[in-house]
Amino acid sequence: MQVSLLEFVNNSQTTCLNESFEHGIKSILSSKKKNTSDAYLLSDADEQLLLNISFNQTVRVRSIVIKSTNASQAPQEIKILVNRSSVGFEDVQDAKEPEIAQALNLTEEQVTEGQQIPLRFVRFQTVNSIHIFVASNHGGEDETRIDAVDILGVPVETTKDLSGLKKQDE
Repeated sequence: MQVSLLEFVNNSQTTCLNESFEHGIKSILSSKKKNTSDAYLLSDADEQLLLNISFNQTVRVRSIVIKSTNASQAPQEIKILVNRSSVGFEDVQDAKEPEIAQALNLTEEQVTEGQQIPLRFVRFQTVNSIHIFVASNHGGEDETRIDAVDILGVPVETTKDLSGLKKQDE
């Protein structure tokens, strides 16, 4: 069973390169659930965005959702990397698979309807951070807009539930 992994996002370690000052990534991720407010993420200098999302525990990612209400500003070409300590535009601009985990061309329907986009499960087994590079948008616009991001999968059980343990009398 897959669940939204946004509750495991470490907001203090999550950043976005080329985000506009007024409309940053924290505005759509800080609630730890899929954004349904009027907040959105908007690119600043050009259409490219680089979302660096860190988790507070290891997760397995099965699919992502990227929703944009404005079709012409909706992400089209994206590249996804995992578990990099720092990623800049120069690291992903010309990178191809298998250097990156997966490259996708999103349809307008996938982003305007917020559909689940399945990922190659084998490449997303032990994820501590996911990096989503938006290379272009559907309308060739100067700005890319993302209203919501959701990451679906399962947390990796690293520790067993210890709540059932009782203190031993000495």
